[in-house]
Amino acid sequence: MKFPKRNGVILPDWPAPAPVRAASTLRAGGVSRGSYASLNLSAGVGDDEANVARNRRIFAEMLDLPTEPMWLRQVHGIRVLDLDRADAPSATPHSGQPSPGSSSLSQPPAADGSVTSRPGRPCVVLTADCLPVLLCDTLGTRVGAVHAGWRGLAGGVLESAVRCMGVDPVQLLAWIGPGIGQGAYEVGGEVLERFAAIDRDAARCFAANSKGRWQADLDGLARRRLQAAGVRAVHGAGWCTHTDSERFFSHRRKAPCGRMATVIWLES
Repeated sequence: MKFPKRNGVILPDWPAPAPVRAASTLRAGGVSRGSYASLNLSAGVGDDEANVARNRRIFAEMLDLPTEPMWLRQVHGIRVLDLDRADAPSATPHSGQPSPGSSSLSQPPAADGSVTSRPGRPCVVLTADCLPVLLCDTLGTRVGAVHAGWRGLAGGVLESAVRCMGVDPVQLLAWIGPGIGQGAYEVGGEVLERFAAIDRDAARCFAANSKGRWQADLDGLARRRLQAAGVRAVHGAGWCTHTDSERFFSHRRKAPCGRMATVIWLES
């Protein structure tokens, strides 16, 4: 699939207002080695912390980020942080040589998304098969980033993010970034049952395979959850992290592996 690129990133093709800036990284361009090669941006997958710190600096320079993103410890749940709240955690810039247990690399808040209305404060999620989903309002005053695997989708993480955005859902735009494609995403019957319990037509996003299991369309499931939450303008999707090993990390293809970042912020 063709997509706009700049310096090794995907630039979302969506009608976001002028103040909104967003990008999704590819796997190349960093310093990590082995299964993490090369622009691994996750500190939670076993990569060397010094390499992750360097990769994050490359990432920030590549996109000219206004400040340190709010990195999260993603747990496949439905918690979404409103970074504008007085009690919201703050991003702490990491040093060039972080020490284990003391840096922002090792102590991020547990959540699977964040939103903000503050210019210059990036929201970011990490993925390597799960979907990154970006949100913004049509006025360009609020943005959010969400990590959406099947557990999060079934649990309601996108609905949680839409509520946290705090605007009429019909005034929201969504962009679905790179995730695992249906042809590569085999799941058990319990996954289909979870979705069918909340959406009787969700079975349309599952195809039976020869093993008696199912191929799940994660993109399609995300679109259904967004539409159920009232979001009508949904863009993106169509990549497969599993089959495109040159551009993307994929946990199902090879674990452990690195993670790509998908980031969004409001320009000051």
